[in-house]
Amino acid sequence: MTSREKTILKLMAAAGFVVLNFVGFHFYQIETRKIKSNLDLARQNVEKAEVIKASREQISDEMEWLAAHEPSPMADQEVQTQLQRFAENEARSVGLTIKAQKPLTTDTAEGLIYHRVKFEFDVTGTEEALYRWLDRVNEPQQFRIASQILLSPNEQDDTKINCRATIEQWFVPTQNS
Repeated sequence: MTSREKTILKLMAAAGFVVLNFVGFHFYQIETRKIKSNLDLARQNVEKAEVIKASREQISDEMEWLAAHEPSPMADQEVQTQLQRFAENEARSVGLTIKAQKPLTTDTAEGLIYHRVKFEFDVTGTEEALYRWLDRVNEPQQFRIASQILLSPNEQDDTKINCRATIEQWFVPTQNS
């Protein structure tokens, strides 16, 4: 082989080496991008799974609490009567004067698991008695709360407070309700 042929052969080998490196580098970049994209997607999936796991644990705890505390099915009128008696007895036992009480519309929409009875009470008494009554009425384990409370001063006696409170009780309806 002549020196010219050797030089051309060396140049062709160098050019082939450069072309192969360029193609290889380009292929390497494409694969690196794919791997990085897949890694980012995997990280997002892991984060999503951790959020779902934490949410599931919280919901699981809430479901266990609900299973332990869920009331027996009852008729609307029975729950309403029990709520009215309870709130009235508690108000009297702490020394409040009941000025008025009235049942409000029961939430019995189709498809709801829980229905809700409501009673509105107008009471008057000392601040301490009022807070004791509200404390006794608000009982999450019994699915009962004072949802709306409106306080105003008593015009006749400045040591007393007037209160209008809506007391609500959630319950599981019987099949006939």
